[in-house]
Amino acid sequence: MPDFSQRSEELEIMDDLDASQGEVVFQTLRELAIINRRLGGNYVTTNGLAKLIKNADPHRPLRIADIGCGGGDMLMYIDRWAKKRNLKVDLVGVDFNPQITGFAQNNTSGFSNIRYLTQDIFSQEFAAHKFDLIVCSLFLHHFTANQLPPLLQQLSQQATLGVIINDLHRHPLAYYSIKLLTQLASRSAMVKYDAPLSVLRGFSAQDWHHTLREAKLSDYELKWYWAFRWQVVIRGLG
Repeated sequence: MPDFSQRSEELEIMDDLDASQGEVVFQTLRELAIINRRLGGNYVTTNGLAKLIKNADPHRPLRIADIGCGGGDMLMYIDRWAKKRNLKVDLVGVDFNPQITGFAQNNTSGFSNIRYLTQDIFSQEFAAHKFDLIVCSLFLHHFTANQLPPLLQQLSQQATLGVIINDLHRHPLAYYSIKLLTQLASRSAMVKYDAPLSVLRGFSAQDWHHTLREAKLSDYELKWYWAFRWQVVIRGLG
């Protein structure tokens, strides 16, 4: 039986660039987009954006980065959300894997305000970028407890308004539900393996409070949402 008392350190297939190639990763991205949409998890991100844009300059577009952008589905979701509110947005997707940013570019080709950076978020090249808002949707569980505090400190300094985190709650019901769902409905071996493991790499409330203290960040809000998602809203230091 899995150990839910602490985060798993086992690596997902998606984290292996040699394995995340071609149609294998493309099928995974397509299925993950469907899962996120049907389980309602995307709302957690836009709800967080709404909390931070009150102090935005209404005279210029909001520059929003989605790091670990996958197929660009969150960027399209944000664009539609912004249009309903008459908000202008410039959207930037970031991923280290050129296969993923290439797929995302094709997937969002109808959106002129979306572009991509193929960069390592730990690089000086990426750290030099400034944004109004940074979104991390189902991305931070890929990193270790030691990597997260300096990364969150860096992101909070890059974002003028703040950082919105949407990630998994490590819980038995979430684990066994997604394991059953993907076994029944997925055609991707990567999804069947990675989806339950993602939950085991997910977070408890205690994990978040400890990580944010280590990052020396105190101006944040932590909230739980269905289906087993944590929303962390960090006020920007940039």
